Amino acid sequence: MTVISLPQEYNEEGLFVDLRSIFGSSLFLKCEGFNFAGSIKLKAAAGMVEAAERDGLLTPWSVIVESSSGNLGVALSMIAASKGYRFICVTDPRCNLATRRLMEALGGEVHTVTEPDAAGGFLGARIDYVRSLCDSDDRYVWLNQYANPNNSAAHYKTTAPEIASAFPHLDVLFVGAGTTGTLMGCARYFRRHHPRVRIVAVDAVGSVTFGAPPARRMIPGLGTSVRPPQLDESYVDEVVYVEEADTVRACHRLARRGFLFGGSTGTVVSGATQWLADRGAQHLTSVAIAPDFGERYLDTVYQSTWIHDLYGEDVLDGIDGGAELPTRSWSA
Repeated sequence: MTVISLPQEYNEEGLFVDLRSIFGSSLFLKCEGFNFAGSIKLKAAAGMVEAAERDGLLTPWSVIVESSSGNLGVALSMIAASKGYRFICVTDPRCNLATRRLMEALGGEVHTVTEPDAAGGFLGARIDYVRSLCDSDDRYVWLNQYANPNNSAAHYKTTAPEIASAFPHLDVLFVGAGTTGTLMGCARYFRRHHPRVRIVAVDAVGSVTFGAPPARRMIPGLGTSVRPPQLDESYVDEVVYVEEADTVRACHRLARRGFLFGGSTGTVVSGATQWLADRGAQHLTSVAIAPDFGERYLDTVYQSTWIHDLYGEDVLDGIDGGAELPTRSWSA
């Protein structure tokens, strides 16, 4: 029996899904959504808040402020509620409605930036808004997930060792690139402790994180319009780019087998399976990280009108292809 007194004290960290029967590759998916925040962002949120408290940056009258496309905002709303802080999340129109409502249900305040910055992205505009809030009141404390070393440190201490323990003979690790906190924490851990493991970053087409040109991105979670300050590309062996239509297709292939995952997971799985197929490396032992589940994406990634308007009527054609479904035997 597990008994807790704070929601952040519970996080199921040891669950992996074997995707061989779905995609035909030796790919295992680390599920990070089994906690009260519903995503991997609980680790980063807890690490940043605890460090800010130790350093004296957070006091009982502080107001936590953060820019987030959704999941970190939910995690911080939950932690702020449990600790008695006020929390303001600055987001943009791509944030799922369910995610915004969840933050508000937890007591968070959601400020939505509706106009992009001069470069056409929302992240820069969100950060400018956060800075203006902090300049207006010295009670406001910006944790800054994009540059805060405690973001990646949380994954160096937890996520990466969990994977290494479960797969001591791991060949390839696929990690989605958003703020790059998860990516850098895992990459640094494996470079130090298991340098033979290949680190492949998965990014969305249209993201500027690794120097690609900006373009429209509609699915929140992965990709940025401003290069994350904590990114160190020397720890990354390769980068794979995934079109959003392929993200949608991967999500629906998983859902057809009973696994409802979020958009970031669809991106990472699509990138991982394509990387393995291109190299004829389906036999390699590989792990991909699934940041969250799909309930918050029911109005977007899993909503037919939204999908068809953005990616075309035929975007889901052929998603039942790939590895064969298991054979069932029936007896009278």
